[in-house]
Amino acid sequence: MAYEDLSKKIIAGVGGKDNVKSVVHCTTRLRFKLKDESVAKTDELKDMDGVITVVQSGGQYQVVIGNDVADVYDTLIKVGGFSDGGSVPDDYGEDENMNIFGRFIDLISGIFTPMLGVLCAAGMIKGLLAMFVAFKWLATTSGTYQILYSIGDGFFYFLPIVLGLTAAKKFHVDQFIGMAIGMALCYPSIVALNSSKTVLTTLFSGTLFESQIHATFLGIPVVMMSYTSSVIPIILAVWFASKVQAVAKRIVPTVVKTFLVPFITLLIAVPVTFLIIGPVASWLSDGISSICVAIYNFSPMLAGVVMGGFWQVFVIFGVHWGFVTVMMANLASQGYDPILGLSLAASFAQTGVVLGILLQTKNEKTRGIALPAFISGIFGVTEPAIYGVTLPRRRPFVLSCIAAAIGGGIIGLAGTKMYMMGGMGIFSIPAAISKAGVDSSVYGLIIAMAVATVLGFALQMLFGRKSVDSADDKKAPATSAEPVVASGVVEATATGTATKVEPSVDYNPATNLSSPETGHVIPLSEVNDEVFSSGAMGKGIAIEPTDGVLYAPADAEVAMVFPTGHAIGLNTTDGAEILMHIGMDTVELDGKGFETLVEKGASVKAGQPLIKFDIKAIEAAGYTVTTPIVVTNSKNYHEVKVALPDLKDVNATEPLLQLN
Repeated sequence: MAYEDLSKKIIAGVGGKDNVKSVVHCTTRLRFKLKDESVAKTDELKDMDGVITVVQSGGQYQVVIGNDVADVYDTLIKVGGFSDGGSVPDDYGEDENMNIFGRFIDLISGIFTPMLGVLCAAGMIKGLLAMFVAFKWLATTSGTYQILYSIGDGFFYFLPIVLGLTAAKKFHVDQFIGMAIGMALCYPSIVALNSSKTVLTTLFSGTLFESQIHATFLGIPVVMMSYTSSVIPIILAVWFASKVQAVAKRIVPTVVKTFLVPFITLLIAVPVTFLIIGPVASWLSDGISSICVAIYNFSPMLAGVVMGGFWQVFVIFGVHWGFVTVMMANLASQGYDPILGLSLAASFAQTGVVLGILLQTKNEKTRGIALPAFISGIFGVTEPAIYGVTLPRRRPFVLSCIAAAIGGGIIGLAGTKMYMMGGMGIFSIPAAISKAGVDSSVYGLIIAMAVATVLGFALQMLFGRKSVDSADDKKAPATSAEPVVASGVVEATATGTATKVEPSVDYNPATNLSSPETGHVIPLSEVNDEVFSSGAMGKGIAIEPTDGVLYAPADAEVAMVFPTGHAIGLNTTDGAEILMHIGMDTVELDGKGFETLVEKGASVKAGQPLIKFDIKAIEAAGYTVTTPIVVTNSKNYHEVKVALPDLKDVNATEPLLQLN
């Protein structure tokens, strides 16, 4: 009943069921996607018994519950009447809070995001092969080349099938229907028809749309196009299929829906795609490509200055997804793209500025954020630099945009083109190598990257020093929401406790916890997650692990094991309630890289292995493995502190925390 009452209040607090697109949960929090976050009563939710806090991040409205989140979630699903594991209709086409452009960006990001990692990986393989051939390290006739090329090129060749899957998810179509449409577009005999020497007739003679007809469907001429590696045709085809499927579901009797709905949908959608959608979409794609290339040809250097200077702004607002579709259209129609490559200096400009801040700051926390941001920037991942370092300080962000604009201008002047989707940062260089090998355009790209880095660093050193620690100075007075960290010990601030009369507490007996991991010890406040870093979940410490095993820090009972294996809760025999969470947002890996060794309710001994995790695989997927070790019932102890002063590195099973 307590969970039921809390669930009702939470649903009301987020604006009611009608304001919810979907809700899932991780180890500690309910993750809502809301139609309008402004409707939610955030302050009321934060003050609600049973709710620790509310975090709005990454398009999610996160209601932090704590260890009982799974039970609250199950009750909330039933009380709210949410179907399909917490999802409700996305109402994509009816979202009145999103303009047409916003809907387009949301659509493209939703379709491309799930496959982006593999897309970049496949492009990197193709790019490296191009580099190996250019340097004569590998012959195109060798078996090694052919096998590796099939890995990289196969993904792009059958891209319509992959897009059929992701577009189907976005448009709420049976995912296998989306894939089946993509398979039809890539079917070998269909691909062969496009280059057939048999010509039945010619349509639109003398126009831009002149097309030779190689086949008919029920007597209707079919304008054949090359659909392998294409993007727009399959997306429009799946959208059309969603409309057909919706009608089919309404008219087909329930008893035969399982096979008749896909039958009707495919029988209508695929022929219409070949007859109308495919040709029109291909012409549209070619038109977009031609317009963008024409703008670029007007002044490549000016285009580079604009693209480089504003690219980071585009990233912040998500507008960069639009350029991904332009690149894919250019690759399909031209065989290369001159547009997206103009942005490649931006990450290096950010990196140079962050390096300057790293040398200028006197704040250890800023240095701790800037160093990994500098490293990730080299590989093209600039979000940590933008959101964690430069944007909050404003001037460094502007300086990085200036350096990126100059770097972009150099890229435009060099005539650099991208011949495939590839990696980011330094991994983008092989993608600029054409079949002709390494030429001046590739050297121009490398020079632009170097110039952007050096210029960003110089501008920051000359003009950005005053803004480096000013943001930290403004935050100097501690508040109740900001724990004070000293020598790795997390304690409540005097300001926070002086204004609040705490009820009497029955304190637990003092106890010690050993380290559950081998690695580098960091204060909990430096964890890149507000719920942990603010101390909302409790006091504790965090470890950057170097070994992929999580051990029990004391004799205990397993109170909770998350199904995805990324987190576990223990109740020690001495009364401490411990939560250990491997990485941030690793729930999104859905268990990949994790192996759980114990079950809920099991009794474990100190030093017993609990979870194995693959550090390289998790980091390769874009996640950290930083592990907070939190005493969730910290209020039952006078203090929670590290076992040894100035503890920096620790081995598993060595002393870590003292609970007094």
